[in-house]
Amino acid sequence: MGLKRKAKVSAEFSMSSLTDIIFLLLIFFMLTSNLVAPNALNLKLPGSSSTPSTSNERIPDVAITRSGKYELDGKRISSGNLETGLRRLKKSAKGKLDVTISPDPDAPVENLVEVMDMAMRLQINAIMAMEK
Repeated sequence: MGLKRKAKVSAEFSMSSLTDIIFLLLIFFMLTSNLVAPNALNLKLPGSSSTPSTSNERIPDVAITRSGKYELDGKRISSGNLETGLRRLKKSAKGKLDVTISPDPDAPVENLVEVMDMAMRLQINAIMAMEK
């Protein structure tokens, strides 16, 4: 009797299609992660210097009150006029301008960020001072 054995079913799995999908996903995530830009401010932290700094020139001050109002050198000013005033100070300084930002401890953070954004746009060095 010539009985033939049945052919065994192969339990192998082809990994080539799975690796293709993994590589495509890897490329997709690498490309999209480079396109996402962080939304952060570039803060300059204080450093040390060996030369003492003595300056007689007055540094303009932007104060933010508890209610979120702005004051430029002690005079109340609106948000739009603040940027115009800072631009005018920058022109009169002929180059590098330093400005102190002194918010009230209870002032809204959004107003502080708005002033820092103005300073960054106008390329003004903003120094945050919690106490006058």
